[in-house]
Amino acid sequence: MKLDTLLFLCLLILLTSCNGQPTSQAGQKISSDQTTTIALGDTVSELDKSTWIVFQDKHNNYWFGSDGQGVYRYDGNIILRFSTEDGLLSNKIRGIQEDNSGHVFITTLEGVSKFDGKTFTTLSVTEDNEWKLDPDDLWFSVLGKAGESGPYRYDGKILHHLKFPKHYLEDAYNAANGKHPWSPYEPYSIYKDSKGNIWFGTSEFGICRYDGKSLSWMYEKHLTLIEGGGSFGIRSIIEDKEGKFWFCNTSYRYDILPTVLTEPDKILINYQREEGIGNFKGPEGKEMIYFMSVVEDNNGDLWMVTYEQGVWRYDGKSVTHYVVKDGSKAITLFSIYKDQQGVLWLGTHESGAYKFNGETFEKFKP
Repeated sequence: MKLDTLLFLCLLILLTSCNGQPTSQAGQKISSDQTTTIALGDTVSELDKSTWIVFQDKHNNYWFGSDGQGVYRYDGNIILRFSTEDGLLSNKIRGIQEDNSGHVFITTLEGVSKFDGKTFTTLSVTEDNEWKLDPDDLWFSVLGKAGESGPYRYDGKILHHLKFPKHYLEDAYNAANGKHPWSPYEPYSIYKDSKGNIWFGTSEFGICRYDGKSLSWMYEKHLTLIEGGGSFGIRSIIEDKEGKFWFCNTSYRYDILPTVLTEPDKILINYQREEGIGNFKGPEGKEMIYFMSVVEDNNGDLWMVTYEQGVWRYDGKSVTHYVVKDGSKAITLFSIYKDQQGVLWLGTHESGAYKFNGETFEKFKP
C-alpha cells in the first residue's frame, strides 16, 4: 500500500467536527449532557456522495451514514435526511446499529445518538470503566475522536466509557513515538464472535479480546505496521465458517486456541497462524493484503473490501475480484454490509452507496 494512501487513511480517522451539541425549542433537557429533540428531517432525492455506512433496521428501513451530511433513512419511497438541526449529535457518522426494542443508535464523531422513531436523544457518558459482558449490550467505537483509549458499552440505561488496561508494549511505544493526538488504544473495529466474546481492533496495539472475565491481547507487527512505513491498524475482524479468524490482513488467518499463558499484567491470546490468501493479485499485479471491512454471505463466503483495490470474494478455495467503478473511475471504498435479505452493500468515500446485483456492484439510485 502506498505511503500517501496510508497518510490519507490516518488523517481520515482524525477528522474533527466543529459542530457543537444542537439546541432546539422542541428539545427537552434530560440531564447536563443529554438532550432529546424531535426529529423532522428533510426530504431529499439522493444520498450524500460521502456515504460510509449502510444499515437495515427491523422495519426494513435502510439507513445511510454520511461523513458530513448526517444520516439518511430510506423506507422504499422517501429519503429523509437527519442532521444536527434535528437533534443528531454530529453530522459525521461512524456507525449504525439497533437494539432489541427497535431503537436505532447512530455513532457520530462526537458520541452516540439514539433514535426512537420520533426523537433523537444524546446518550450521556459515564466514565466508570465498568467491564461486563451481556448479550443484549451494544458496543460502540467513536472512531476518529482524538485521544480515545477504549470502547463504549450501552446496557440499555447507561453508556459506559471503558478504558483498556495498560498494554505491555505501551512504555516501548511511547519511548519510540512520543506523544500524538491519537491514542494507540483507539478501537478501530469491534466484533462479536460465535461464542459471544467481544474483539477490539486497535490503532497501534493489535487485538484485544474480552470474554466477560478478562482482557487478553494479540500483537503481530505485520497486522498493524506497513512495510516501508505507516500504520494500518486493525480495521476489521471476522470469524469464518470454520471458526478461524481474519484480522484485516489476507496473508494469514488464525486458529484461536485455549489460553495457557496467564500473567496478571500480560494475558496473551493463544493462537496458531495459518496461511491465508495473500498470494492472490489484483489490478496491476498488486497483492490484496489489507482490507477495510469484511462480511460473510449466506453461503459462508468472505467478501473483503479494500480501500482502492475493489472487493475480493473468498469461497475457501478461490478468490474472485470485483472492480467497483463510478462510470469509468475506480472508486475508494470504506465498508461492506449484508442486509436481512442477504444482499451486499458498499459504503464509499466519494460515490454514494453501492449494491450487489448478483454479478457486479452497481450504484444505488432510489
